[in-house]
Amino acid sequence: MKDSIGLVEKKNRRTDRPYFHYQMRQGQIFTLDASSIFIVLKIQTSIINFHDDKLKEIEKPYQCDICDKSFPHRNNLTKHKRIHSDDKPYYCDVCGKLFSSSSSLTRHKRIHTGEKPYHCDVCGKSFSERCYLTKHIHIHTGQKPYHCDICGKAFSQTGQLSTHKHIHSEEKPYHCEVCGKLFSSSTGLLRHRRIHTGEKPYQCGVCGKSFSVSCHLTTHTRIHTGEKPYHCDICGISFSQTAHLTTHKHIHTGEKPYDCDICGKSFSQRGHLTIHKYIHTGEKPHHCDICGKSFSQNSDVTKHKRSHTRGKRCHSEKYQDEEQTLL
Repeated sequence: MKDSIGLVEKKNRRTDRPYFHYQMRQGQIFTLDASSIFIVLKIQTSIINFHDDKLKEIEKPYQCDICDKSFPHRNNLTKHKRIHSDDKPYYCDVCGKLFSSSSSLTRHKRIHTGEKPYHCDVCGKSFSERCYLTKHIHIHTGQKPYHCDICGKAFSQTGQLSTHKHIHSEEKPYHCEVCGKLFSSSTGLLRHRRIHTGEKPYQCGVCGKSFSVSCHLTTHTRIHTGEKPYHCDICGISFSQTAHLTTHKHIHTGEKPYDCDICGKSFSQRGHLTIHKYIHTGEKPHHCDICGKSFSQNSDVTKHKRSHTRGKRCHSEKYQDEEQTLL
């Protein structure tokens, strides 16, 4: 019998209050009110974690002789070894990209089709891969079940924990064959490779702008939607990016983590440090497209341009006065 874990929202016809059907599997349905939904999420996450734990218990006798990663089946190892050998027999007929496994090709094709078959039963958000949905559920539960055994830091995803652990070991097993740069995760290497290939597979459905990383597209989309999901818990101001919120909080804390290595002056924002350094270098990268004058800050160009428009306005007003006199 096929498992089907999910929430279905219903409404009580008499009271008009929402309640939920929570279906563990076909034939097993639990009815819950809205206040119990968090418990459901905890149950759902527990099921996922239980499944993950069972996978960990499976014997993995087939080990990669290059990176020591182990697998339960020989064919899993064979597929994995293609990462190291660059053997990519599966071909995308849309963009020509090659893949080491048929499942990777299937997932990739969803970039072109826009298919997102996995849906969150709580907020309705859709995902192209089941693993992304599993990770997303932790946002609703706030659960971070994966702990670093060295420093104790907690993570909502196993991949985040694995990447984090490389900080302690300084291990960077993934190598770019173009420039030689090393990375602690395969996803980091994958994103980096797009610098060399120029590939930007993530396209905005509104304006058509393309991005090399999916999170950049997510952030960009908020320009169109106006969404600002990150809130300052001190003053309540909202931001579209976590980085902007982090930078903003320096106003409240007075923290200035960016130091000039020439004069030692500190700044709360990296961009302010960059602008400050132009004082030392004499660099003026921003140019007026009317007269060609250069400035160290873009805001100075904007101010300067007003002198051109103001001059034209004064000349126009003077010409109109002369016309009136002649009449």
